[in-house]
Amino acid sequence: MLLRTDPFRELDRLTQQFVNTAGTWSRPTPMPMDAYRTGDEYVICFDLPGVDPQAIDIDVERNMVTVKAERRPHQEGEGVKWELSERPLGVFSRQVVLSDTLDPAGISADYDAGVLTLKIPVAERAKPRKIAIGHTGDRKQIRA
Repeated sequence: MLLRTDPFRELDRLTQQFVNTAGTWSRPTPMPMDAYRTGDEYVICFDLPGVDPQAIDIDVERNMVTVKAERRPHQEGEGVKWELSERPLGVFSRQVVLSDTLDPAGISADYDAGVLTLKIPVAERAKPRKIAIGHTGDRKQIRA
């Protein structure tokens, strides 16, 4: 039910690892995600370890969900001498196109232990339903 929007995601991820550049607002780094269905909802999990929840932005426009986040260094300014910096910093972003069978108005979000979880309910019109069959077996005889 989810459609991928970036066929070059893995290539971008590998390039970012080798170049080790931080994402910018004009060229954000893609974030890893998992998506699955459980019951009547879809769940999408984004890995955002070390990101302040206040630095996460979720936008929904029609059937497009955009998640942006920014991870800054913990210590900046004078007197800080970095010895090693391997954790990616900068801006991370991901767009997910939702199918028509999902209800973007019902999206809920939770951030726990570095994982942003979006829960998207299946639209009522897309849920399976039973159709009742009427019975017209009671016929009355007309007498003249």
